[in-house]
Amino acid sequence: MLPIAVFLGGWEIVARLGFIPGQFFFPPFSTVIQELYRLTANGVLVDSFFSSLIRVLIGFSTGSIAGITVGIIMGWKEFMNKALHPIISLLYPIPALGWLPILMLWIGIGEMLPITIIFICSFFPLLYNTITGIKTVDRNYIRVAQTLGASERKILTTVVMPLALPNIFTGLRLEAGMAWRVIIAAEMVAIPTGIGALLMKAESLLRIDIIIVCLMVLSVMCLSFERFFLYLERRLTLKWR
Repeated sequence: MLPIAVFLGGWEIVARLGFIPGQFFFPPFSTVIQELYRLTANGVLVDSFFSSLIRVLIGFSTGSIAGITVGIIMGWKEFMNKALHPIISLLYPIPALGWLPILMLWIGIGEMLPITIIFICSFFPLLYNTITGIKTVDRNYIRVAQTLGASERKILTTVVMPLALPNIFTGLRLEAGMAWRVIIAAEMVAIPTGIGALLMKAESLLRIDIIIVCLMVLSVMCLSFERFFLYLERRLTLKWR
């Protein structure tokens, strides 16, 4: 906590003493906290936050489940990997936000637009992490299980998937933060509600304090999601990893 305290103290001092010309463009940390309280009290920040949170949870959950499911199929069945890998390789390099213009035409501007963008953002990295996790499992473990008479399903669920979990959780941690970055960008461009929309309104009103408040919320949520999956990974894998 000490580096954070020093950083915030330095921020306050630099802004108050005017080392950067004009508090209008560089408000003190105390002013930002006051604006955070005001936006929370009048419900503006709360409404915007929950609009973004719901979109992130739906898009990230569905994208992760789909990515992990397809990744298991491609990682475990080589013929499926050979069949789908060329298509995935063509689509994966396209940035998630690169789909935004065509999705605006296909599904219109509404709740489904940011959710679909987050789905795409989550799907491909989780797919590749799952495939990598399964492919890197020591084949000796699989051969031992086969020798002992385990079925293919049993090997997958009790040998391969537990050993692939660290890779899967790495993808979840990275994409949980990325989902928040993507939703902000999508809301800034196409959606009138959410943290991203609040950012754009603050920019049009030249409210630097509100912009910093939104960035603080984004930072806290990215860190919280990452820490949650790190905690979950340790709980599930610490005893045997």
